[in-house]
This record gives sequence, structure tokens and C-alpha cells, in this order.
Amino acid sequence: MRATALLRQGIVDESFVVPHQALIEFVAVVTRPIAGGPPLLAIEDAHREVEDMLAQFPVVYPTENTLRTALRGAALYRMSWFDAHLWAYADERGLDTLWSEDFEHGRLYGRVKVIDPFRAS
Repeated sequence: MRATALLRQGIVDESFVVPHQALIEFVAVVTRPIAGGPPLLAIEDAHREVEDMLAQFPVVYPTENTLRTALRGAALYRMSWFDAHLWAYADERGLDTLWSEDFEHGRLYGRVKVIDPFRAS
């Protein structure tokens, strides 16, 4: 799968960083019941997964500027508040690519291009 290959490459070349918000959203999504059934992971398992990610990847945290950039992005690009934060991390750090399935694939938001890692190349 393309997403797995991209993740592995990011580990090898140390180019992969994780916004702390992505870890928060991960726990929220995988512990939420699916269509009335059980969640993907029990809360303890989700916490273990986050601990593993913390051990493997640099985590970036918001600054006041991150929040101001997110406010600007939410207004300018009509992003959701949460998506604007993810974009702000990339924009603030001068990253040219944001890997996410939550945005319009291939769109340029300022200097940050969004690529859906689950989409065929």
C-alpha cells in the first residue's frame, strides 16, 4: 500500500513528523464504536499505539503562531478548524507536502500541496 511505503520511507530518511493533533484524532477515531459495533481498538490498545508512535516519530506541538496561521487558513481556504490546524503545522514549518485524505488531493494551499496517501499514484 502506498501509505505504508510513504511511512516507511519517512522513517528511513527521518522526514516524517507527526502533529500532536494527529495523535489526539487517532485515539478519538479508533476508539469510537463503528456503526453500533465495537471500536477498532480498545482504549488501552489505542494508548499503546500512541506510545509506539511517540517513540518512533518527532511530534510537533502548536505555538501561538500555529493557532494564528490556522485561523488564517480556516478563513482563506474555508477549511474546518481541525484541518486548518494540520495545514498550519505544515505551513509554519515550511513543509511542501501534507499527507492527508481529509483535503482535496493535489490542491495547493499556499505553498503546501496536499497529497492523499491512500490514493493510487
